Amino acid sequence: MKDTIKYFIKEKHYSISLSFIKVFKKLNLNIDEVFLILYFNNEYKPIFDPKKISEELNMSSDDVLNTFNNLISKNLITIDTIKDKENKMVEIINLDKFYEEVSKIYENKKNEIEEDTIFEVFENELGRTLSPMEYEIINGWISTNISKDLIIGALKEAVYNGVSNFRYIDKIIYEWNKKGFKTMKDVHNHLEKKDDKEFVDLFDYDWLNDEE
Repeated sequence: MKDTIKYFIKEKHYSISLSFIKVFKKLNLNIDEVFLILYFNNEYKPIFDPKKISEELNMSSDDVLNTFNNLISKNLITIDTIKDKENKMVEIINLDKFYEEVSKIYENKKNEIEEDTIFEVFENELGRTLSPMEYEIINGWISTNISKDLIIGALKEAVYNGVSNFRYIDKIIYEWNKKGFKTMKDVHNHLEKKDDKEFVDLFDYDWLNDEE
């Protein structure tokens, strides 16, 4: 195995995408599977030639076959059959499934970062740590497809009015959602067309003295 790693690293023509390296662990790939994925990704039209792969990656033929079958069973690669220039049928390795998994991992990571960020925004705006109940309320807004842009906009509107009451923020979100607002741009466009008093009257309630 050490010889395989040393040989692979020394072969400068193999390109290793950092985006791939970050997700290999999440995909539970062993080192041979990683090498084979990288090998296929480096080829313009990767042909499954066990003998050639064995020589270039310094792996035994059995290891190549076993690793290849593992990637098939993990649904990370598929095989397309096409005709070459000599009109012969050849097997081309298709990495679309692998790319899809990479995209899913990055999309999930993006969503996690966005959710972490919205909680941080609330704590920064309110100047305190959120309670478990408040976390649940925010998650509840998100789960009902209220945009983070609108949630943060309602928070800032509440803070601007000197209110840190979550019921007040929820009332703002409710009214905006009822009017069909999806983003803060929708809110701003509405306010440009209407008298500001109409907006203020929506919240004509003593929220400051209301319990949270």
